[in-house]
Amino acid sequence: MTRSSRYRGLPVSEGVATGQLYPGGAPGGTASAPAATAEDVRDAFAAVARERSALAHRLRERGRDDQAEIVTIGALIAADPALVDPAVAAVRDGADAAAAVERSAAAQATALAALANPDLAARAGDVRQVASAVLAQLAGTSAPLPPAAGFILVRREVDPADLIRLAEVGLAGAVSVTGGASSHAAIIARGLGVPMLAGADPAVLAAPAGHQAILDGTDGRLVVDPSPQELAAVAVRARATPANGVRSPAWPAGGSAAAGLATGPRTADGEEITLLANVASATETRLGLAAGAAGVGLLRTEIPFVSAAGWPTEADHVTQLAPVMSLLTGRPAVVRLLDFSGDKTPAFLGGRDAGLSALIRHPLALRDQLRAILRTGRETRLGVMVPMVSTLDELALVRTALMEAAAAVGTGPPELGMMVEVASTAAAAEAFAPAADFFSIGTNDLTSQVLGLDRADPRLRPALAADPRVLALISHVVKAAAAAGVTVSVCGDAAADPAVLPLLIGLGVRTLSMGAARLPQVADWIATADSSVCAALARSALQAATAGRAGAP
Repeated sequence: MTRSSRYRGLPVSEGVATGQLYPGGAPGGTASAPAATAEDVRDAFAAVARERSALAHRLRERGRDDQAEIVTIGALIAADPALVDPAVAAVRDGADAAAAVERSAAAQATALAALANPDLAARAGDVRQVASAVLAQLAGTSAPLPPAAGFILVRREVDPADLIRLAEVGLAGAVSVTGGASSHAAIIARGLGVPMLAGADPAVLAAPAGHQAILDGTDGRLVVDPSPQELAAVAVRARATPANGVRSPAWPAGGSAAAGLATGPRTADGEEITLLANVASATETRLGLAAGAAGVGLLRTEIPFVSAAGWPTEADHVTQLAPVMSLLTGRPAVVRLLDFSGDKTPAFLGGRDAGLSALIRHPLALRDQLRAILRTGRETRLGVMVPMVSTLDELALVRTALMEAAAAVGTGPPELGMMVEVASTAAAAEAFAPAADFFSIGTNDLTSQVLGLDRADPRLRPALAADPRVLALISHVVKAAAAAGVTVSVCGDAAADPAVLPLLIGLGVRTLSMGAARLPQVADWIATADSSVCAALARSALQAATAGRAGAP
């Protein structure tokens, strides 16, 4: 009998998962293809097509037809002569194999992205994924395909984009040696409802691929080769645990759970709360809408481009935005501009200023993104949101660029809002309110700044937004917005934290945006809350001397 191995980590997305260990491949980077011939290139495309066809067959055998269809598209693309033949011909003419594959893929992706049909335009992203797989084949670095029966991704650094991609083909959980609760991989995992550990014991990287494991995203452990008794216990626990493993708090007096989310949940005393989803992909958007979200309150646009070699073009943005926007016809769609910062800084910005300042310094990049947002968001209730705003000049510059992009595209300009996540900006909210159409409070960065904790610090977690210093700034922003007639929402992870949520309601927040998987539980919590009791809790929390007292409902 195989002996179990156990590894510890910081639980950053709750829940319990079972599956086979899958190491994937090293995220990011471009594979080289040394001395590859034209036939090597053709064989690499054929190998990718075979692998995807085999995985689709295994998925269908297990009744997972929707996932099989997604994988089949990749197989068909890899076998498409329109993609394969130009690359092969270029290598025969003396071109470098990797460059030939990339050029052929870029040409196909650009042509697809320009199509009016959003479903067909979305295939541009699939073309790029196939090209990456072909390059990995040529370089001899391709990873084995994930097991169709469900798997747990184990990596030194989990890439948030890979979580989104792998969620389509059976991702059950994830383990990362690096990162913490506020890493963007952890945020995406919570939105998908995928249990995850960060800051895990590096020894986990030596755990054998393909072995069965249990990932406990509540207790912070990974058990490799568990006993039958442990597997049985997990099955029992999964049946008894609320969605995503989130524990219910001791809530203010209330009533029964909401009958549904279609019109938005109400507190026990009748206060309506609008719930929106934080997303970075069509997968999360579908999850959020299925869970009852009224729309999207934060669309993270930088996640698909973290490994890009340069600023994304308008066509690149359209490729990523179209599948999401097509799901949001008539619904709120708040699109945040590129926020290349922290653990989302691509290599081409390495060693230089990132974030909003980098985007503003590249007006063509800003123009391309704004035009793509306007083109794909015509049928939505569109809003454009500026991240990490620290000066009025930044907001004014983006508004000018938005007006110019709207004139070029031939549409009216949408509302322009701003993230309130810089402490000095929050403190001066009354100065920013006349220049913004809406505020969205980002509690992750705001809490990090106020408490002096790095986003990667394992001590940083959503519940720390209950600290009186953070709450005082949130309260100030809400009051400034109300005085100026500006709408305000909270889109940080604290919006779905049981210790912070009643305090936000008590401060007057009536729009919350969060990871898709958290929506049903939050709606239940809201339905059992009394807004007047929440207000009393918030007043007490603002006067509390410690975050511990502030966070106790």
